[in-house]
Amino acid sequence: MTEQSPAAGYTHEAAYDSGHLKVGSIHEIYYEQYGKKDGLPVIFLHGGPGGSTNPGCSKFFNPAVYRVVLMDQRGAGKSRPRHELKENTTQHLSDDIERLREHLGIGKWHMVFGGSWGSTLGLFYTQAHPEKVGSLVLRGVFTVRRSELLCGGKPVAALFFPQQWEQFVNFLPENERADPMNAYYARLTSEDREVSYAAAREWNRYDLCCGTLKPDIGALTELDDPEWNLTHALFEAHYLFQYGAWLQDGELLFPANMEKIKDIPGAIVQGRYDMVCPPVTAWEVHKAWPKSSLHWIGDAGHSTSEPGTTAKLTQVCDELAKL
Repeated sequence: MTEQSPAAGYTHEAAYDSGHLKVGSIHEIYYEQYGKKDGLPVIFLHGGPGGSTNPGCSKFFNPAVYRVVLMDQRGAGKSRPRHELKENTTQHLSDDIERLREHLGIGKWHMVFGGSWGSTLGLFYTQAHPEKVGSLVLRGVFTVRRSELLCGGKPVAALFFPQQWEQFVNFLPENERADPMNAYYARLTSEDREVSYAAAREWNRYDLCCGTLKPDIGALTELDDPEWNLTHALFEAHYLFQYGAWLQDGELLFPANMEKIKDIPGAIVQGRYDMVCPPVTAWEVHKAWPKSSLHWIGDAGHSTSEPGTTAKLTQVCDELAKL
């Protein structure tokens, strides 16, 4: 029986399949499958980088219609080895989506679904393999442009959360505060776990305070998990602030790249008050992608858990199931 409430999405039974897939010489990625075994295949791409999946990620997809594939990206979640930065780039993650598709015997994804960093990866993968993607859903759109990461040397969110940003910077010794992102990275990559765990907790405390329109005290419980803290902070610092996701600035929006997905239908769901991924990017992607619909959520920030965002994502996935 399919259960649904608009703000909560669908309820799924336990995963009917899970496993690890060896990719390359170091990594094994973890995956799970939910819903209808012969249903429309959709892959859910989690955020971060350094996030992970959980059963709740399946809630946007009707289990009577969709075959839902969840994948933990290299080094994150239940993928092995955890925290490993070697052989770990945007290109590697995109290649892993292809390997998993082939491993699961899926000829073509009915849908690629990604939020935040997952929207970056979803765009990158779809531009690389447009023939393997039937539709694309993006939430909290992010393309890793320098203008999205920093404004006046600070994250955009720091302009709206100055007290929290000051706490983030003041965690560091005074002589390291002029370049906080590199100072944090040095600590996150320290072999001294006491040092790396402390830096990771402070990184994520700041990150979580910016994610929702209204404060979400419950989200801060994740700060009690030192391994989650380290993965999330380490990969964000490594991918975004050290290497710019190995992308040229604005690469995903280059006309030649957007041209590759012009015939793919899809939807963009964007919180109007997203302080993590500035809404201007959703607008620019929409304008460059003729078959996209854009849905502004007027009472939401960045988080996928906000009721209006969950309801709209569920609705657009229902509609795209009819393709």
